[in-house]
Amino acid sequence: MESARTALDLDAYLTRIGWTGDRRPVPTVETLRAVHRAHLMSIPFENLDPLLGSAPSLAVPDLEAKLVHGRRGGYCYEHNTLLTAALTALGFRVTGLTARVRVGAAPGTVRPRTHMLLLVGIPGEERRYVADVGFGSVGGLLEAVPLVADTEFHDGTRRHRYVREAYPEGLEDLWVFQAFLDGSWQDQYAFTREPFEASDYGVINWHVATNPHSPFQHTLHVQRTTPDRHLLLSGRTLVETCSDGSRKERELADNGQVLRVLAADFGIELPPGTVLPD
Repeated sequence: MESARTALDLDAYLTRIGWTGDRRPVPTVETLRAVHRAHLMSIPFENLDPLLGSAPSLAVPDLEAKLVHGRRGGYCYEHNTLLTAALTALGFRVTGLTARVRVGAAPGTVRPRTHMLLLVGIPGEERRYVADVGFGSVGGLLEAVPLVADTEFHDGTRRHRYVREAYPEGLEDLWVFQAFLDGSWQDQYAFTREPFEASDYGVINWHVATNPHSPFQHTLHVQRTTPDRHLLLSGRTLVETCSDGSRKERELADNGQVLRVLAADFGIELPPGTVLPD
């Protein structure tokens, strides 16, 4: 019996992200990067389910209905679970990891592991690649890059690198993902290569979606990346960051305008009568 992890209509998914490349019997780095970028450019990041009072399902058929066939997006567990199913169907080896987000954290703060990312193996290659279409932030990956320390990567218009930090003696080092923003290298998140399973993500997903202290429970976070800009809607604040680093910011007047912006700028359509919390 086909597992839920791979029970994906691959043709529908590739149509959703607009990728028409060659599906070779042996997957390639070029395919990984292209699918990663196409996914990121096509499906928005959003936390509307937790904001409206429910934890999103991570079952692949439900993700397909929402992110592939519906005009919706999702957050990291949804995006990267969907990408796992697609990459597996394309012949890649995928391992799920978790990270502690450092963006916005004070120095020395140790946050829980609440972010999902992927480590991808390619037949015939020793190097593993990090794929992450669910970070959403302007500091996130545009394309999958090798997990190599102290090497700068240019993925599209963005600059990234991984550095190592030591854990206490005898434990595996941390990998720290950094983005070059505003003239300096800034930590985005830190992780180890310990594998996580669907059951682990189910627990973390429920915690992030339902914990009253979770920012996803009470504040709207929607992001979309296009070839020339990144859009962020946080609450009613809309921020546009262009590829040259310039920014525009404006406040939306009310929830009616928020719903219109979600549809027009983010490609997200909610059922008629949806009322967002103030």
